[in-house]
Amino acid sequence: MIMADILKIVFIVIGILAIYVNYWLLAAALFPALVERASRQYANPVKLILVGLATAIVPVVVGLILANNANPFIRIVGLTLVVVPGMLGLAGSSGLALRIGIGLNSPLDATQPWRRVLRGGIVLSCSFLLPVVGWVILPLLVLVSGLGAFVLGLKEQKAQIPPAPQAEFVPTAENVA
Repeated sequence: MIMADILKIVFIVIGILAIYVNYWLLAAALFPALVERASRQYANPVKLILVGLATAIVPVVVGLILANNANPFIRIVGLTLVVVPGMLGLAGSSGLALRIGIGLNSPLDATQPWRRVLRGGIVLSCSFLLPVVGWVILPLLVLVSGLGAFVLGLKEQKAQIPPAPQAEFVPTAENVA
């Protein structure tokens, strides 16, 4: 194996890890309230994994079945059913990156809050370097728990929205008669 082959593998791995961090930063920039709610959900990670598994199993299995169809449109629908839970899992797992980043406090956090997600994302993605556990098990657990955090974060948002105020009925001469 020559040096070019080794560098090719190293840069592919660095690129994949950078993609994770970039998606976490993107989610934190576009949906900061969702990332905050997802971060709070990580107080109970086992619950997140169970909710994420329950949410992901049906679309992924149906998507894999549809992806093996000969019809190109059905194939695209199948691949979409597989990819969407993964993307939602990345958005939810940005809450985990934020939670880790909050533990790595810095004076710059007051003026640049996105740095918490960056620091936490770098630490979390570096944990994916551990052979076997970090290559397969940990990324899957992060995505599944991220999907659970996304779902429970949406549920928390709906619980926080107060009901719309209803107009009171005021009897007048026009509506009484």
